[in-house]
Amino acid sequence: MFTAAPQAFAQILIGQTAGFTGPVAAGVKETLDGAKLYIDKVNQSGGIRGKTIELVSLDDSFDPNKAAENGRVLIEERGVVALFLTRGTPHTEAIIPLLNKHKVPLVAPSTGAMVLHEPVQRHVFNVRSTYQREAQKAVEQLTSIGMQRVAIVHADDSFGRDALEGANKGFESARLKPVVVIKADRSKPDFGAIVSGIVESGAQAVLWFASGNSVADGIHKLRAAGSSARVITLSNNASSGFIKSLAGNSQGVMVTQVFPYERSMSTRFVVEALALSHSKGLEVSPAMLEGFAAAKVLVEALQRAAPRHTRERIQAALESMKKFDLGGMDLSFSATDHTGLNFVDLSIIGDHGKFRR
Repeated sequence: MFTAAPQAFAQILIGQTAGFTGPVAAGVKETLDGAKLYIDKVNQSGGIRGKTIELVSLDDSFDPNKAAENGRVLIEERGVVALFLTRGTPHTEAIIPLLNKHKVPLVAPSTGAMVLHEPVQRHVFNVRSTYQREAQKAVEQLTSIGMQRVAIVHADDSFGRDALEGANKGFESARLKPVVVIKADRSKPDFGAIVSGIVESGAQAVLWFASGNSVADGIHKLRAAGSSARVITLSNNASSGFIKSLAGNSQGVMVTQVFPYERSMSTRFVVEALALSHSKGLEVSPAMLEGFAAAKVLVEALQRAAPRHTRERIQAALESMKKFDLGGMDLSFSATDHTGLNFVDLSIIGDHGKFRR
């Protein structure tokens, strides 16, 4: 977990709550690493009109109740002017009443939940596509390669239900139905029952909508049961840490992506991230690109809001972004649209433990 210097030394204080410990810790770390690549560059170049950006990151252990309390502390006690890179759908939902009460903008929650897009949440600015679009794309991919028997496993929370809705849109378009739909407890999945349900359904593929270790542990159990069903999960698991957690069962797992290929030299945004990461001895992952994009949006808003970085001025600055160039990707916000980006792609984990497109 990264903790900034005390508030007394902060020039522009930005708050974050995320699961630095718990089932999504690996992905959270990579996303923050990506954000820090750009924030550090800006600070080293003089900051925002001489003011440095200070990020205070609190660990919520991927617990929505802790996320809400951390949000309160950051907003009411630490006096942050914006929140940044929260992680998780129910976790971010738990903070929204605080955002609305204190008129605090939240930049780039690391979740693609539709509830953060439609209807527009006044103080939430998304920098990624929706889970529903990702899930729909996953179904389209499976049916395009002839897979007719597809199972769904989804976390029994707002994230899982949101992804399920997107998948159902894909099935409706393909005039198919999933062979089985299995709810999984978010904190303590019953892998025995889940795997039995998949195997008994004769599924050729599984759409697995859950977080980090839950999906990895489920795949291990599925393979141990002898199933060779193709598994697709969403971009919340698009991290190097997720691949490592899969160990010998990583090859062939598909993961939807919401940013261009992390080794593409044809996208300026990616080239910039690669250059900065290499200078620090880091390897860029999709999760890092999400953090990098989030930081670019945050910095642009702070530049537009200068010289007075109040919550209201940052909110207005964000809503003024029309076709902001991230580096080969245009992002737009307005008072009636806080989606930002709609990019969705698919990747597969290859035999060398890397995402391939």
